Order: sequence, then structure tokens, then C-alpha cells
Amino acid sequence: MGLILQYFGDFTEPQLQQFAALDELYTDWNSKINVISRKDIDSLYLNHVLHSLTIAAFVEFKPGMEIIDIGTGGGFPGIPLAIFFPEVQFHLVDSINKKLKVVAGVAEAIGLKNVTTQHTRVEEIKNRKFDFAVSRAVAPLRSLLQWSNPLVRKGHDLEHANGLICLKGGDLAAEISETKARPHVVSIYDIFPEEYFQEKFLLHVTR
Repeated sequence: MGLILQYFGDFTEPQLQQFAALDELYTDWNSKINVISRKDIDSLYLNHVLHSLTIAAFVEFKPGMEIIDIGTGGGFPGIPLAIFFPEVQFHLVDSINKKLKVVAGVAEAIGLKNVTTQHTRVEEIKNRKFDFAVSRAVAPLRSLLQWSNPLVRKGHDLEHANGLICLKGGDLAAEISETKARPHVVSIYDIFPEEYFQEKFLLHVTR
């Protein structure tokens, strides 16, 4: 928890309580439904919470915006972002229902009112539009763009235009090349100089 406060300030008391509660909640849920690897659960705030908040360090979502989290798994990046932006709506989607059970349980336990979940494949979502799609290490960039483009409305209300924001690691040159897209690539290590974030990146592709 102290790691989060090292990089962010100005949280309300409810936000501080929500972030602090994540450790015990995820440890408990993970003992029943394994959504986080055993080695990662001990580094929850670094490997999952702070990693998710890279997006908050990159873009300031406006109140009332709607964000879809593609392949949320146990709720990352969606849950930390929903705590960070309490006036923004987050729709967390995954094709594995038991993972969403964890997400819903955590959200309910900490009183998150700005999170909804949907058990589906993201390509099956119709007649909904969002301001941004976010994702963390779910699929190749080509697939993420194919899934997110129909769901993201065009807009330039912020410093960074509407589109896809995803968190990825490793050598991304080939993955980017095959999409013909020109993402804005940001080194997470430049934002959070922690050893864990070396070779990890945020990609933003404008809609």
C-alpha cells in the first residue's frame, strides 16, 4: 500500500481504505478461485495495483466517461482504476465467469459503485460505446484493436484522444508492425522506476 502512496497523493479517506482492503480481499479470494499466481499475490501492490495505475499516470479520465476493461481477469486494470476515478464508469468483461465472481466480490466488499461486469467474449458486445478500452497482457495488439475499435467512440476531449490503452511487456516491434498502427509507446519504468517494470510498456492507439 505504501508503494501506491509513494507515487500518488491526494486520495480521499474512502479511496485509501479501498486500496488498503485489496490485499486481504485478493488473498482470501485467491485461496478459493486462483486468479493471481501464487508468487504474485505477495507482490499485489507492485505487480497488479501499481501496474494498473500506469494508466492513471498517463491519462486523466473525465467524470462521466465510460471505460471498458477487455479481459479483466481478476479485475486488473479495472478495479484499481475504478478506485482512482470514482466518477468514471468501468465495465469489466471476461469470458471466464469465475474470474468475474472475484471481481464482483471485491467491488462489493469495498463499496465500488462505478463497476459493472459482463460474462462474454468482447467481440460479442453490440450496441455499446465507450470512451476508452483498457487491457493488460490479454492478447496480441492486433486482436485488441480488432475487438476495441467497434466499441470505442471517437473523441478528443482529453490530452490523449479516445482509443485503446493497453499494458504489455517484452519486445513489441513485431506485434506492432503487423497491425500497421502507430501506437504511442511509453516505458512504464520511466513512470515508476521499479525493477519489475523494466521491459514493460503502455501503448495508446487512437481510435
